[in-house]
This record gives sequence, C-alpha cells and structure tokens, in this order.
Amino acid sequence: MHYASVTNNLKNLGSEKWAVHLKARELIAAGSEVIELTIGEPDMPPEDDLIDECIRSMQAGRTKYSNGRGESNLLLKLKQKYVKVSNIPITEENILCFPGTQTALYATMRSLVEQGDEVIVGDPLYATYEGIIRASGATMVPVPLRREYNFILQAHDLEKAITPRTKVVLLNSPHNPTGSVMSKQDFLNIAKLFVQNDLWLVSDEVYEDLIFEGEFYSPLSNEKLAPRTVVVSSISKSHAAPGFRSGWAVGPREFCIKTLPLSETMLFGSQPFIADMTALALSRPSKVSIKMKIAYERRAKLICHNLQSVEHINPLMPNAGMFILIDIEKTNLTCSNFAWKLLNEQLVAVMPGDSFGHQARSFIRMSLTVPDKLLLKACNRISLFIKNLK
Repeated sequence: MHYASVTNNLKNLGSEKWAVHLKARELIAAGSEVIELTIGEPDMPPEDDLIDECIRSMQAGRTKYSNGRGESNLLLKLKQKYVKVSNIPITEENILCFPGTQTALYATMRSLVEQGDEVIVGDPLYATYEGIIRASGATMVPVPLRREYNFILQAHDLEKAITPRTKVVLLNSPHNPTGSVMSKQDFLNIAKLFVQNDLWLVSDEVYEDLIFEGEFYSPLSNEKLAPRTVVVSSISKSHAAPGFRSGWAVGPREFCIKTLPLSETMLFGSQPFIADMTALALSRPSKVSIKMKIAYERRAKLICHNLQSVEHINPLMPNAGMFILIDIEKTNLTCSNFAWKLLNEQLVAVMPGDSFGHQARSFIRMSLTVPDKLLLKACNRISLFIKNLK
C-alpha cells in the first residue's frame, strides 16, 4: 500500500528516541523499583485554583467549540504578557493558541519551510526538533553548541552553516538538555546574520520561568530580531501542567494570518475550559515555578556534590531547567550502552545523550523531577555502577 513520504521522513524519530524511558515504565508497571530520571515531568502539581478554575469552567458549559486563533480571555492575557517585552506592537492578531508547545512548533515550521529549505538548530537539541523539521520536508542542519562556550550558539558557527537554502534558525533558551541561558549580548552577537540573510528565528521559551540565577531575555526584545521572531511556549513547565496541553505562538501579524488556516485545518480550536485555566495562570506570577526553580537548582547541586568525585564521570551544573548532563566519555561506554546497563544493573533510568544530537553523544541526561532522597539514592546507585565497571 502507498504511504506519504512524511512517514519515511519521521522513521526512527518518534518513540524510538525514548526507548530507555519506555522500558523503565514497563519495569515499574511490573513492580521493579526503578528510579525514573528520563523525562521533564514536573513532580509538583499545578496550583489548586487552576484545577478549580478548569472544573468551574466545565461546569459553566465551557465545553463547546472554540475558534482557530484562541479564546478572547486567553488572547488578552498573552497580549499583556508579551507587550511588556516585545519590540514590535503586540495585539491579539499576533497570537495563535495551540495544545502545547509541540503543536505550536509543528504548525510554525510547516508554515515557514518546505522541501528544499534548511533549518539550523543548535546541537545538542531537544529530541523532537528533528522530527518537527523533517515533517515539513525541510532539512535540519545542526550547528555545534560548544561546551567551551557554555553551550551558547556562536556567531562564527552560525555564519558557517548558513546557505542560500537556510530559512529558519530554531533556538531554545533556556536550553534543553544543557540548561544554558542566552543573554541579551548573545542575541546581539547573532542578530546581524538574521538581517543579512533574511532568516526567521523560532524561539522555544518553555523554560522561561526556571532560570536559577539571572534574567530571561527573549529575542522579541531585540530591535533587529523581533520582526522576524516567532516565540513558542506553554504552561507545561511554568505551571507544572504538561497534561493540559496549553501553548501558543507569538509572532508578526502576517505570520499569524498565514498560519491560522493551517491551525484551523489541524485543530479548529482548543478547549475553552483549558483556555480559562490558562488565562488565570497567566494573570499572576507562577507560585509553583518559584518552588520548582528552587528545588531543581538544589537537586542539581546535590548531584554535582555526590557525583563530582566519582571516577570517570563529570556532572555539569545547569543554569536553568529541570535536567542535568553528566559527561560519561571516560567510561569508554557509548551513552546508549551506559543508559541501558545502568537501567538493567541498577534500576536507574536516564536518557542517552545521543537522543539530543551528535554533540551530546558523550553525555547522559538526568531529570531533576524526583524528590531529593530518591535523587541521592540514584547517585549512590550510579556510583556503585561506575565502581562495578572496573
């Protein structure tokens, strides 16, 4: 039977990247005491009044069809959020609502590129980025985010990767999996290249509220970048609500006009009761993000303290987010072998670095979303695992 080319383009780019995580879930279901440190699933619940608002809204009859752009109350809150930082005027016509960042990214990429185009992405990269790009027919061009530059994209590396086929640069700050954060100066350093080459910047800002020290900076605030920037984000991380699937894209009015029919074709609107909850979430600072930020920084330091003296591995303290990278190159194991052996021998589930690109192949990624005592137990198991390697 005939299948569309997209099915081949996405071969091995779906759940295959999460094979260790899926196996860990199988073992847990079978009764094994696996410590799961694989995915970025907050271990704190959303604030109680957000759940209450969702229930209230459903009981009030907010369960009917929405529209392709988004509910008016949510559009208003998003406008108020981004008008404070944007260097271009922001109205409701600059916003599209989606079920989560992933859907927003998919629609954005499908609107900006197609077969024959190239999309530059910093490597390491979030595991689904390659699939999002290849689903559009475009080619992903990875550019190294170098450890010596704290995994920040450098202008000279970006410039070397740009060709006449380049249409988009996809950036993620705060960054998953490295936890790096781009500063105002970092964006200034690359802004000229976007103007000279007429490039779009797609900015994934889902970890905006989880910076340990310092301030978040969006390219929407940059005079040169703002007119060519599309921001995607959601409440999944900021409000510990990944299962609610509530996200958005913010960009130039023309982008939204052109992308809206695609959004309507895909979804024709999200759930009004979730929009109501999201509008409430955006109406004030997130209390749960403050708690998460404190907990994740403390847990990252706990891992560094307990693993930095373990022979052959080296934890890298992140600046933000809910993950930490561990350099395992000196173990002489591939990251995949390391992850599978650690799961099988010590019942600790981590992500192999090559799920996040070529530049991460000498790392494993550990989630910080388990209680401190369990994380300490995982560190002890990892220490024993390394000792047994000898």
